[in-house]
Amino acid sequence: MSVYLLILIATLCTLGGQLILKPAVLGLKSLLQTGPIDFLIGAATSPQVIAALGLQVLGYVAWLFVLSKEKLSIAFALSGASFYILMAMASWFFYGERLSGAQWLGLLMISIGVILVTAAYRTPGVA
Repeated sequence: MSVYLLILIATLCTLGGQLILKPAVLGLKSLLQTGPIDFLIGAATSPQVIAALGLQVLGYVAWLFVLSKEKLSIAFALSGASFYILMAMASWFFYGERLSGAQWLGLLMISIGVILVTAAYRTPGVA
């Protein structure tokens, strides 16, 4: 399987896990009034938190394969560059979270910079 596809899978699993975790944690927020232990017990028994954790584990498994095929600095940069943009778009779409034009420009500039550094640094076949 292509290392780029594996990076995408790991990134999407992380993104999906975070999107599931957000409403789960908001639903458990009232448990914080009684203390952190109640909150943690509520999280540990929440189907949404368990689903989010399951997605994160799948992403971690994909990431193990990524690390066997690619340099960590390259793989992490590629994942991060796409993650920033995808998370901002998904947060806007699913939760109505808005970023200013300057924030979008900043995310775009970071992503472009990471891609440029990665493209210049990439050595095929070296892990």
